[in-house]
Amino acid sequence: MARLVKRTLAEPVKFVIDGKEQWLCRCGLSKNQPFCDGSHKLTKGEVPGKLYWYDGTGKRQEVADQFPDIRSF
Repeated sequence: MARLVKRTLAEPVKFVIDGKEQWLCRCGLSKNQPFCDGSHKLTKGEVPGKLYWYDGTGKRQEVADQFPDIRSF
């Protein structure tokens, strides 16, 4: 399922929990929340100030390119 994600940071944060290194997701795209699955790599090339969404295959879409202006309905 595609979903809109407001990303604040593009990389995970590392914690050591019970002596084991754990990477926690901060991009909002990981399918293994709260842990990082590498999905943040999809965000490379995003332009600040634009809103994107990622479809089920991980393909990036710009919101303005894919959604009609709802005010026109």
